[in-house]
Order: sequence, then C-alpha cells, then structure tokens
Amino acid sequence: MITTAMSTSPEFLADVSRSSETDPRCAAVLARDRAWDGAFVFGVTSTRIYCRPSCPSRRPRVDRLRFFTDPESARTAGFRACKRCGPDVSTTHDASMEGIVRALVQLDARDDAMSLADLADIAGLSRSHFQRLFTRVVGCSPRTWQTAQRAERLRRGLALGSSVSSAAFNAGFESLPSAYAAAQQHLGLTPGALRRGAPDTTVYYTVAPSALGQVLVAMTVRGVCRVILGDDADSLVQQLHREFHAATFIADDPAVRNVAAAVVAASSGVAMRTPLPLDLKGTAFQQRVWKELTRISHGETITYGELARRIGAPGAVRAVGSACGANPVAVIVPCHRVLRSDGGLGGYRWGVERKARLLASEK
Repeated sequence: MITTAMSTSPEFLADVSRSSETDPRCAAVLARDRAWDGAFVFGVTSTRIYCRPSCPSRRPRVDRLRFFTDPESARTAGFRACKRCGPDVSTTHDASMEGIVRALVQLDARDDAMSLADLADIAGLSRSHFQRLFTRVVGCSPRTWQTAQRAERLRRGLALGSSVSSAAFNAGFESLPSAYAAAQQHLGLTPGALRRGAPDTTVYYTVAPSALGQVLVAMTVRGVCRVILGDDADSLVQQLHREFHAATFIADDPAVRNVAAAVVAASSGVAMRTPLPLDLKGTAFQQRVWKELTRISHGETITYGELARRIGAPGAVRAVGSACGANPVAVIVPCHRVLRSDGGLGGYRWGVERKARLLASEK
C-alpha cells in the first residue's frame, strides 16, 4: 500500500523540496513552456547565465534555478544573457501570466494570508479571472497554494528542531488545529511525526552504479521508501539522512542489495517481473497519482492530461505534474513514462537526460 509532500526581491532561490517542484515557474522552465516567455526569466547559478523559459538549452538542476521578473533584475544580480535564446529581445506574451508572477512573488514574501481581492489587484485582473487563471496555471486555488506553502514552511521549521507550536506560528498558521490539518493534507504526516523525523524507523539502504549514474535504494520493514538518482554516492546518502534525520540507518543489508539489483536492471530497460512493496508518505492526491503511475505498462507512455483523467481530475494537469515531480522512488513508480501533450519529455526530477535514456531503454 502506498502510504506516502519568494521574498520581496524579484527573485528567489529554488529549494529542492516540494515547494520548488510545485512552483509553476519551475514547471514552465522544465517544460520549456513558451506561454511564460516575457513573464519572467530564470538564471542558473552554476553558469551565471539567464534565459527565457522556453530556452532550448539543457535543463539545469532545480536547486540551481533563480527566477527574475525581468532581464534587468537578472543583470543586476550578476547574470549575463543567454546567447542561444536571447532573453533581452522583447517577445509577445500574455500579460495575464505576468500578473500571476507578480502575485506569486507577493505570496512568497508574506507569511500571513492574502485575500483573493488583494491578489487580483496585484495581478491587474478581476477576481474571477485571477481565480480561474491561477487555478489553471498552478493546479490549485490561491487559498490552497497559500496553505501548502505554509505547510512547507512548517516542515522546514520542524526539521530545524523547533517546537510544533513555534514552527506552526512562524509558518503563518493562526492556530495549532489548522497547522495539523494542513500538515496532514499537504505533507502526509502530523507535525509531531515530522518533528521526530522517524525516530522509531530503521532505514536499510545501499548505493549502486547503474545506467543512469549512481542509484540509492532505501527500505523500511514496510517496503521501499526511496530510490534516488544522482552522480555522487555521498550526496545521495546525505540526502537520505536529511529526510530521515532521526532514523536508524543500516547500510548494505543483503535484502536491500537484492532490491537494488532489480532497480539497476530496470534502469537499463529490464521490466520488473514482481511488484515491490512500497512505503511512501504523501498527500492523498499524490498517492492517487503514484498509484496510477504504477499501472502504466513497461514500454507504454501517456500524457499528463491522460494521467489527470485517469485519476478523475482532468482539470488538475499541473498538479499531476507536480505529484510526478515529488515521486520519491525513481523507476519503481514510473513517472518517466508521462509526457507532454505534444510528445515532448516534459520535466523529470532526476534530469530530463535520464528520462530520455530510461524511455529509450524500455523500448
């Protein structure tokens, strides 16, 4: 059973967490979405180059993204223009998208709730138009977005050791009951469980080389809880320790090595003959998406829209994409088999190049 989650300046550093995966600007960059051209530009901290969202260059790692409301802000921050996509050249764009970006910047800058009327004024749109456009672009209503962002701030506060009450009020919740409800809905755990960091849990893990680079496989007694892809084994282990900071860790247990062997084989295109037990924490919506993903046959691909229809939420295409991005077990829950409606790869939590290689090997 799956039991599974901006400041006043015009830019913010993307966090490799649920919040970055659900930011519609991040999704626009990963999807090279031309509809956002002119609404913002993004910078890459490793190259100090800024681009328009649809830039055809290789997609950067999410943790290296910074977003700016305009090219001048990017230049002021020390970035230079991309010669490939020419982000300084004016382009026609939907001014409504620019309004959504302004609203998102304000939402990130404040811990207190903002009314629909205030957000619509910032965006320069009517309340009804803003509500419809925000929901279509982001995948949820402005109210749900604000609650999810407060829940993410709560998670970060608890991970730093704050008490539940302190973390809840610092995150912007007006009461403990509202914090508990938001944590359960958006993070899949109570604040107490998040703060304890799985102290009664033993996590067995191993790291092995694969066709996709290094792969970390981690399990509890209930099933596989993490499959993480990357280039550096030590970084993968550090990430696991951060996510289960109070757990007991046992490396290279024979049982987890056997599971890792199956994952390594799957990364080379070999179909898994036996479903693996999973122990995944997440929201009810994420669980619906992840469960449906496991039903996509080896070698088959579907679109994000089709996936949304299969779970009975045809209007939540972007939210479905965010749930795919939050998938904690690469390969086993095959989010790589979901493509854009035009056949493009779309985004992938562990890099679009790995997604392309996985799909090619499965054919």
